[in-house]
Amino acid sequence: MGAVRRLVFCAGVVCVACLPADPPGFHRDGGRALGRPSTKLKASTKHDESRSTAAAATPLEDASHRLIEDALNEDFNRPELGPDWNPTSQAWHIDEGRLCVKGARNHPAWFNRRLPKNARIEFDATPGSPDGDLKAEAWGDGHSVPAGTTYDDATSYIVVLGGWKNRLNVFARLNEHGSNRLELRLVPGSEDPRTAPIVEGRSYHVEIERGDGRTVRVTVDDVLFHEFEDPSPLVGREHEHFAFNDWNVPVCFDDLLVTPLED
Repeated sequence: MGAVRRLVFCAGVVCVACLPADPPGFHRDGGRALGRPSTKLKASTKHDESRSTAAAATPLEDASHRLIEDALNEDFNRPELGPDWNPTSQAWHIDEGRLCVKGARNHPAWFNRRLPKNARIEFDATPGSPDGDLKAEAWGDGHSVPAGTTYDDATSYIVVLGGWKNRLNVFARLNEHGSNRLELRLVPGSEDPRTAPIVEGRSYHVEIERGDGRTVRVTVDDVLFHEFEDPSPLVGREHEHFAFNDWNVPVCFDDLLVTPLED
């Protein structure tokens, strides 16, 4: 539905979604409303091999799990998701050519096709609530769900736009509540697209890209929000899948495009 646009690198840093309250003892970095945030994030001390004990069944190795070797577009113009997807909640459904959800409670819709180590992932996201909460994951295991209500046991890089009731844009590695996450605090009335709250009903074009095997960049409407150089990149068979996600508010996604990039 939305036209795909090319990646433009701008100054700044940010990311995307809404979740339960932060756990006791958690401390934020105070946010960076305007200015240029730090562009580097230390890797989480959490072990990459940890996986949710409540994970769904591991996907079978069939044609739907082939490695993406050429640009692949998913437009959702059909009545059902089909074998290319692993929705871990019944909340996911197709509505008028878009993948829509409400109340998935952090149970993702995983794309079964496998991501290469380096790729550009693009999609359009439209919030159906003033709370914002646009959320996606990249380079995860393709089947896990959280063990509890707090998503601190992810297998991926997590992007949240307008999270926590439209208060933060966040980029996180494995733990969306981690003290080392990148975040931008949203300011009502801000003219900076990196710190302006997400607008209900507006379509946002999001790009997540890794081109050198370790640096993940997130842009929204051609504006660079986050850039994260990972000293311990999420790669290998447990980190080859993309997912859309949601906590509680209505959101629709469309026009997913995955483009492999050279190593």
